Amino acid sequence: MEESSLKLEVITPERIVYSSDIDFVVVPAVEGELGVLKNHAPLVAGLQIGVLRLHRGGLTRHIALGGGFLEVTDNRAIVLAESAELGTDIDVSRALAAKERAEARLAARSPEINEARAQASLQRALARLKAAEAEKNLGLQYQQPQRFGNE
Repeated sequence: MEESSLKLEVITPERIVYSSDIDFVVVPAVEGELGVLKNHAPLVAGLQIGVLRLHRGGLTRHIALGGGFLEVTDNRAIVLAESAELGTDIDVSRALAAKERAEARLAARSPEINEARAQASLQRALARLKAAEAEKNLGLQYQQPQRFGNE
């Protein structure tokens, strides 16, 4: 690990989603957004559904999280998430369909519908869309032509 960095690992029950040295990370903690830099005091925090932002070398990447926990010790941040998906890997059409299904369930107000579950589905879909959109916007920024000299 580089001396000026923090090791971040994002792990789900199925796989390691991300593992690398970073400059800092911002997570959707239960009590609000929480930023972690190198040499952060040890902590454990609950995470809610939302978007994790990791910063490395001037770039920002986004990961949609389905809740979980963050543990920080010895310049290492481990996110144990129920689900996690890199913004670049998100299928936007599937996320939009999931959002529409959740909204329809909530609008139906049927006694057979578990409202808390439908609300969580909606929040997950919105987090996925937010992460994908943030990555898309970053991609557009980086595709602009570079100017050299007196151009």
